[in-house]
Formats: sequence, structure tokens, C-alpha cells
Amino acid sequence: MSYILRMIDEGEHQHQDFKLRVDDPQKIAKTLAAFANTEGGRLLIGVRDNGEVAGCNVEEEFHMLQCAAQMHCKPEVAFESQVWKHGYLSVLEIKVPRSPQRPHYVELPERAEQTGKSKDRWQAFLRKDDKIHKASPVMIKVWQYEMRIDRSEFRYDEYVGRLFKRWRDGQQLRFPQVARTARMEFEDAEDLLALLTVWGIVEGTYGKQGYRYGLASEEALSLLESEGAEAFRWKHAG
Repeated sequence: MSYILRMIDEGEHQHQDFKLRVDDPQKIAKTLAAFANTEGGRLLIGVRDNGEVAGCNVEEEFHMLQCAAQMHCKPEVAFESQVWKHGYLSVLEIKVPRSPQRPHYVELPERAEQTGKSKDRWQAFLRKDDKIHKASPVMIKVWQYEMRIDRSEFRYDEYVGRLFKRWRDGQQLRFPQVARTARMEFEDAEDLLALLTVWGIVEGTYGKQGYRYGLASEEALSLLESEGAEAFRWKHAG
């Protein structure tokens, strides 16, 4: 089996997506940005959803992808390309690394036209399994903290303690529940969740009703409570 067929045989997953062709650079920009924001990945252009190789016009597809990465992503998404042959058919592989400039935002002018709000024109996305999801404000702050931007300080009071107890009891909380339990404004609750996520204490899971947040590591939470935030400062370095 050829290398390209071995890749296709993996199917679509966290790090791989199939596209028959790129009809709209704005739509494919979401996939490029989601890969760059999450763990990186590759696009195979000229492959149907069922894995059948249909081939593509490499020059046309590459031009559309360049347009998507340069004009519809902010900052621009970097990628590498490789052409593979399957008989007389060509498949274009686009490799997107995890970006050191995340978060990358995608221009969605149609949403701005619907709402009249210019801020809606740029949104961030992430890749989860074989799906693309809109990134929550918490996730955007996680990326910013990882990139040494906009950090906030951690404070522990009785209300945060109550929040930790709910997580220790195994509860998965929606964002408003986190804010209410911790007696925080939404922006402060976003900062708290982002820090706890970066420190490996809390993890968010995406479901039909949006994001829910639960305990990722009992050990890490105990370390925070006994040693304080300084025990995690190294996670902000580099």
C-alpha cells in the first residue's frame, strides 16, 4: 500500500481531514486555524469523505488555501504542502503545525452582516476528534496564557474553595455555574478557568449543551492548595 493510501486508511481524526476540493477559502480557513490552534494536523485535498481518491487540480487548490491562510486568518496560518500521486490522480497534502502564534482567528463576514457587530467578524476555532468547534472565551485565554499574554493572578477564598469541593465531588459544571459558585464576574471566572486549565487542574469537555468543566487532576489541585500558585509558575515559562 502506498504512503498516501496508508494515510487515507486512517480516516478522519484529530489530526487529519479530507476535502474533495476547496470551494470557499473562508470555510477552509476554519479548518486551518483549528489545526493551528489545537495540535496541528493535515488536510488531504482530492479525497472524498469515504476515503475514495478523486484527485484535484493542485495549482487551483493551493491558491485557494493560500488565500484562506493569508486573507481570512489572523494572524496568518503557516502550512507546508506536498503532492502525492495515486495513478494519474493528484492529492494535495497540507500540513499545519501547532502554532506558536495561537490563537488564530477566522474572518466570518456573513455573521457580522447578520448581527451588525464587527467583533463577530473574527472568531477562533479548535479541533476535537474529527470536528471543528468554536473556541470558548476560556480556551482563547488558555492559548493567550500559554503564549505569555494577559496573565492574571490566582486568588483562593471560601467561594473558590466551594467550587473546588464541587469538582472533587465529581461534578461537571457549565460556565455560569462556575461563576456563580465562585462569586465571580464572568471575566474573572474566565481567568480562573484558564489558569486552572493551563496548570492541569481543570479540563473542559464539549457537548451538546456547550462546555462543561471538571477536575482533571486531584493531585494537582492538592498541590495548589498546599503550595500555592508558585508551584505552577513554571507552566507559564516558554
